[in-house]
Amino acid sequence: MFRDIAPLLRDHFEATISALERLLDETEWRGIEALAGIESRGFVLGAALAARRRKGFVLVRKQGKLPPPVVDMAYDLEYGSGVLELQPGRGRLLLIDDVLATGGTLGAAADLCVRGGYEVAALAVLIDLKLNTDFSWRGLPARAAIVY
Repeated sequence: MFRDIAPLLRDHFEATISALERLLDETEWRGIEALAGIESRGFVLGAALAARRRKGFVLVRKQGKLPPPVVDMAYDLEYGSGVLELQPGRGRLLLIDDVLATGGTLGAAADLCVRGGYEVAALAVLIDLKLNTDFSWRGLPARAAIVY
């Protein structure tokens, strides 16, 4: 079943960003230096949340979309494979995406952030489909605003 987040963004954007913001407490937010959003809907959610919290924003993009220098990470999808890229940096990140299905993309993006010099402090998604009921990355569970 396809889960469409467009109505939330169109009709309840402020509430959606607020729900994501509440996934971390104030102590955790103080330790976050930037948010990293996974292309493409993670950009919308992450950039809005980064602006609200006055944090930096890091783009995790599909291969070939960023100017060099970049680091990359190949990963498997349910229907094939892909490559993600980001520009290297440093700092503690909240990694954010729209939907957690199997965890392949989120896990690869987290590995990529580490490869790029960042520390992943937390993982957040708008929707967890619970297709992988025990997903975590290096002991970090993905926090979700909506769970199916």
